[in-house]
Amino acid sequence: MKIVLDTNVLVASFIAHGNCNELLEHCIVHHEVVLSEFILGELMDVLTRKFGYTQTEARVAIHLLRTRTRLIVPAPLPIPVCRDSDDDTILATARTGECAAIVTGDKDLTDLQRYEGVRILTPSEFWAFEDTVVPGME
Repeated sequence: MKIVLDTNVLVASFIAHGNCNELLEHCIVHHEVVLSEFILGELMDVLTRKFGYTQTEARVAIHLLRTRTRLIVPAPLPIPVCRDSDDDTILATARTGECAAIVTGDKDLTDLQRYEGVRILTPSEFWAFEDTVVPGME
């Protein structure tokens, strides 16, 4: 299954060893994680500006993701959907990548629940969704 992990999920996976960290590791092993340069750029910015990562530490995290995910160039949405254009870029990434789901902690996105057939889930909702889509996954 193809999945977009939003920047906030990626940040949480690198700064804490909790649900998002487990989710990232699981998705890299069992699914195809789809990202864009936009998402990686946001991740670099947040890790260095908000969480004190050095440029080198952040680049290592980005390199790790580049080697284990599929990077795409999202086609712009035909019309804006969200009030934050950054959220539209996340939707466009999932749409262009033909993803089944976006996993995010962004309430503006989760409130949509679905966009053009793409489910929008919180990290905790992902596990139940995965069980319905991919029976037998552990």
